[in-house]
Amino acid sequence: MKMNTIAAIATAMSSSGIGIVRISGEESFQIIDKIFKGKGKRDKRLSEEPSHTIHYGYICDGDEVVDEVLVLIMRGPRSYTAEDTVEIDCHGGVLVTKKILETVLKYGARPAEPGEFTKRAFLNGRVDLSQAEAVIDVINAKNDYALKSSVSQLEGAVSKKIREMREKIIYQIAFLESALDDPEHISLDGYQENLLKVVIPLKEELNGLIKSADHGRVLSEGIETVILGKPNAGKSSLLNVLVGEDRAIVTDIAGTTRDTLKEQIRLEDLSLNIVDTAGIRKTSDVVEKIGVEKARSAAQGADLIIYVVDGSCPLDENDEEILKFIEDRKAVVLLNKTDLATVVTADMLKERTGHKVISISARERTGIENLEDEVKSMFYQGEIDFNDQVYITNVRHKNALSGALKSLSMVEQSMEDGVPEDFYSIDLMDAYEQLGTILGESVEDDLVSEIFSKFCMGK
Repeated sequence: MKMNTIAAIATAMSSSGIGIVRISGEESFQIIDKIFKGKGKRDKRLSEEPSHTIHYGYICDGDEVVDEVLVLIMRGPRSYTAEDTVEIDCHGGVLVTKKILETVLKYGARPAEPGEFTKRAFLNGRVDLSQAEAVIDVINAKNDYALKSSVSQLEGAVSKKIREMREKIIYQIAFLESALDDPEHISLDGYQENLLKVVIPLKEELNGLIKSADHGRVLSEGIETVILGKPNAGKSSLLNVLVGEDRAIVTDIAGTTRDTLKEQIRLEDLSLNIVDTAGIRKTSDVVEKIGVEKARSAAQGADLIIYVVDGSCPLDENDEEILKFIEDRKAVVLLNKTDLATVVTADMLKERTGHKVISISARERTGIENLEDEVKSMFYQGEIDFNDQVYITNVRHKNALSGALKSLSMVEQSMEDGVPEDFYSIDLMDAYEQLGTILGESVEDDLVSEIFSKFCMGK
């Protein structure tokens, strides 16, 4: 399939040390020949130079010198897009980078659409769809775990696992079809027992991958965390300590926080999408009452509850409500204001909640360092090894895996119901195709376009 030549700025549009303009397509070398002048070699033609070489000179629009540059040339298929590719490294000013792109477009390229370079890599067979999707995950990674997971997928960890499962399924389909076409020479006696030995382990693998999706979401998107507590417990002070700046208003007046305040913070390897909420209490104030309801709503969908207790005050009915709410949830209890005389102890809270209790002083900024270790132990059991374990971080992949699991379950049910063997083949093929959509096989063009539309312009 012939595709025209595209170009885009591949670096951020801001003043920086360097800017990159990327060109890809059949006319990449013809275009660069028209606008590149080698220093001291005015007649130098990059189309005649060896692949994967760098050349120093100038980008010119006719007689006008636009900028002094380094130009990298790569002949397809040994390039990111598997097409002839040129990258122009120029000075990083916004204006000069835009002028170089305008020059490239003037001499024959068209502006690239968002994600079109990676889309071409996929269409040209350099990467499968799961690897292409991992590119945007690498760019958007918010913590070390997310980055390692995305790089693992980019290297083909998910693809390898999917291909292994598909190979087992297609072998069974081929055997069944052959036996049905030539029953005189290929017997199906005892085949159900052999097929079950394949289907049951495959279902276990699929279940494991599907279950990893929630873990994978936490890895890639961060832990949805809500801070709960009664008014003046120190929730906003805690948020300010975690963020590292005064984002929430802190006063001695109960009910100061009336709405949810959202921040994303990083605790070394972890990302927390953290929400400070209005203090939980019964109130006649209409605005504060709305804030309390929003706090309860946010807590319902949270991955983690941080319950802040004012250690200088006895537990009351507001605390009792929160204690009941966190009974069966992932939660950590912070006993705050330990710099003051306390009437609530860590042992008392441990007995009441069954959760880990950490003594802190948000005002003195003490004890906070223990929070990360506790959260890490709650969500990540042991060391995460992305070389051996595959995590599903993509909703599309999870849906395809669920579809394949359903089809294999139908195969198993057909065997139990004594359905003829040709029905096995139908459901096996459906499972095979569902898994194939993860790699990009039989995927609608509209879906492909939607996936790559989320990419940045020059990627």
